[in-house]
Amino acid sequence: MVKKIENIGFFQKVYEVTKLIPYGRVTSYGAIASYLGTKGSSRMVGWALNSSHFNPDSIPAHRVVNRNGLLSGKHHFGGSEMMKNLLESEGVKVEEDKIINFNKLFWNPEKEL
Repeated sequence: MVKKIENIGFFQKVYEVTKLIPYGRVTSYGAIASYLGTKGSSRMVGWALNSSHFNPDSIPAHRVVNRNGLLSGKHHFGGSEMMKNLLESEGVKVEEDKIINFNKLFWNPEKEL
């Protein structure tokens, strides 16, 4: 587990894992939930990331998409194209709200942390 996150709240755990997603890579809500030992809580991960805009730390929530590589949380980024623009600024190609080469860019915290 990431730097002793056992004693912090769920939302903060989500933020700590999300901050570790490498530049130009993406993961899914479910991958974060599974890593945290709460496999069925993908939706809660989404709620945490929706609230991340109020966190004083920089949380790269734009790097988290649904299990099919779709930008399902894009409406939480202050404009329908903001999430796409942030990803494209990192070299991630997006077409019709879907990550191109999703499997290649996928970062799995269970394998990489």
